[in-house]
Amino acid sequence: MTNALSRMLAERDWILADGATGTTLFNMGLSSGDAPELWNVDHPEKIRALYRGAVDAGSDLFLTNSFGGNASRLKLHGAESRARELSRISAELGREVADASGRTIIVAGSVGPTGEIMAPMGELTHELAVEIFHEQAEGLKEGGVDVLWCETISAPEEYKAAAEAFALADMPWCGTMSFDTAGRTMMGLTSAGMVDMVEKLKNPPIAYGANCGVGAADLLRTILGFAAQGSERPIIAKGNAGIPKFHDGHIHYDGTPELMGKYACLAADCGAKIIGGCCGTTPEHLVAMRAALESHTPGPRPSLEAIAEVLGGFSSASDGTDDATPAARKNRRRSRG
Repeated sequence: MTNALSRMLAERDWILADGATGTTLFNMGLSSGDAPELWNVDHPEKIRALYRGAVDAGSDLFLTNSFGGNASRLKLHGAESRARELSRISAELGREVADASGRTIIVAGSVGPTGEIMAPMGELTHELAVEIFHEQAEGLKEGGVDVLWCETISAPEEYKAAAEAFALADMPWCGTMSFDTAGRTMMGLTSAGMVDMVEKLKNPPIAYGANCGVGAADLLRTILGFAAQGSERPIIAKGNAGIPKFHDGHIHYDGTPELMGKYACLAADCGAKIIGGCCGTTPEHLVAMRAALESHTPGPRPSLEAIAEVLGGFSSASDGTDDATPAARKNRRRSRG
């Protein structure tokens, strides 16, 4: 399937994605607990500013303001009937900003998790999950996204449901999972397990990878885990800007632009081709990441020790792919540099 993202991947050594949606919108006045997707209608000028911030900072790709735009998540706000509409508008605003930029910008339709537990552990069936994701995918498609972008998924069953839904929508897609529990997703999947799952899908993504999680160091350890499996599919790295700290009633991430620039170069050497930021990553960080990548000379795959030396220690001693017992593992945590 030929599409804008596939063409860019074929032409470029790396692609700079965007940063944090939530962090930016909170800085614009979004209150905790409110649905960001409602701002697509209530404050479209702020959503355009969100997108322009990434584009002006040098991003080649940005995600739409539709992460929680599925019916299951919107039900918490009494807006479940507006899933398709709100996703469509998020994409239309994105298309407007991208087309006015004067360069090729990929608009990626963000699709987050349903927030439900998949059967048999929970009540969300595969069929209903496919229906929920398909509805949102159709809205994003109508709004003009170039690619669908499933992110922050923990359960392999939910990832598979999204893949099936996107096939029904006849749209190319990318998909990332969040590895935040000793190198595994919340539902226990390892980096090696994700690669195995992705390569067996009937409708595999254009690119796959990891986003959010704990810190940038942990995320890069996961990226190394992907690369070790030998898949030629492009890898995505969207790490948080450091570690969250609670200060003066607000959460702040301690990763400086300089640190995120180093993270971006390490991500490229780890094997990632689409590189961006997640929580805490602002346009200022993206500017530094772009400059770092443009001046970076590719190097060998960094060791875990080299990653820890630059980005700080890991939150756990293992990424879950080895057979070592917890008592036998050496804790690599170090002070943040």
